[in-house]
Amino acid sequence: MFRRLPEREATITIEVDGEPVSAAPGDSVAAAMLASGIAMFRRAPVDGGPRGPWCAMGVCFECLVEIDGEPNRQACMTPVREGLRVARRTDGSGPGR
Repeated sequence: MFRRLPEREATITIEVDGEPVSAAPGDSVAAAMLASGIAMFRRAPVDGGPRGPWCAMGVCFECLVEIDGEPNRQACMTPVREGLRVARRTDGSGPGR
């Protein structure tokens, strides 16, 4: 579904749940994750359903992840940088775990 435009070369590496993910300069964390095939960013605290970016502009908060040890960061609003560490919320604990 998501793929990089040919002129954007992935030259940055971030870590998502301990695995390397390639990103292009200027990507958001959400864009890098989606381009690498990661669609589930967290699980809903009520029913455990998968959640991922919805609005991609910082309004819906469906893309919350832990970034460099800080919980509840919006992946769509955070630019990538070399060595950034992301942890998805796959336990269903939701915000404020």
